[in-house]
Amino acid sequence: MSNIPSFGLGTFRLQGQVVVDSVRNGLELGYRCIDTAQIYGNEAEVGQGIAESGVARDALFLTTKIWVDNYARARLIPSLKDSLAKLRTDHVDLTLIHWPAPDNGVALDEFMSALAEAKAAGLTRQIGISNFNIELTKQAISAVGKSEIATNQIELSPYLQNRKLVEFLQGQDIHVTSYMTLAYGKVLKDPVIGAIADRHRATPAQVALAWALQLGYSVIPSSTKRENLCSNLLAQSLQLTEEDMAQIAALERNGREVSPAGLAPVWD
Repeated sequence: MSNIPSFGLGTFRLQGQVVVDSVRNGLELGYRCIDTAQIYGNEAEVGQGIAESGVARDALFLTTKIWVDNYARARLIPSLKDSLAKLRTDHVDLTLIHWPAPDNGVALDEFMSALAEAKAAGLTRQIGISNFNIELTKQAISAVGKSEIATNQIELSPYLQNRKLVEFLQGQDIHVTSYMTLAYGKVLKDPVIGAIADRHRATPAQVALAWALQLGYSVIPSSTKRENLCSNLLAQSLQLTEEDMAQIAALERNGREVSPAGLAPVWD
């Protein structure tokens, strides 16, 4: 089983000084898990924010993701070393294949085994996948073994609950990490979630995050506002009732926000 923190700080779409400040503020508030990716173009700023925070590297859990241009065996490890240099560290805790990109010309076996080599070389403590459907997850398991795959990081929110994929992953002991848990903020305006939030004197964001945490998923919400970073953390102590959970379960609408052509698989 993987040992991935349940609560992390996402950095998707954050650039420049904004991401430096978000990381530094997050670490000051008690976040210890940070999620970035090569394609975000902010690994150097994440590294700067960590350095400015003064938090020791061994107290942190850092995740990055290999971009599709770097899947070929000859490119994957050099690209990860570049990421480590930007992040100012000699290893990350978790490295993911960002998208399966089924048509990009690099076989799944090739990039999964190259990722396993990166782990064997000590460049990353754990490895995993992101945005993989059931079939491609099975192929990744065949390539490296299911015990090697720490997580599948997938879009998952009250509007996109991905039950079939989640059930498969949990049956394989592959941890689920939820990104876009707030569906780009859409769930924050949901009347059902709003009513649950009122009952608990919580925010809608706390309710959506607590829902995912109670289902056993990790979450990695991002924010540029210190007060929201602080507020989101409180989701960890919010206990939703069975009725709350059932009401959120009923919000499923296959509301997918992210599915880039050429990168995404055929979804389950």
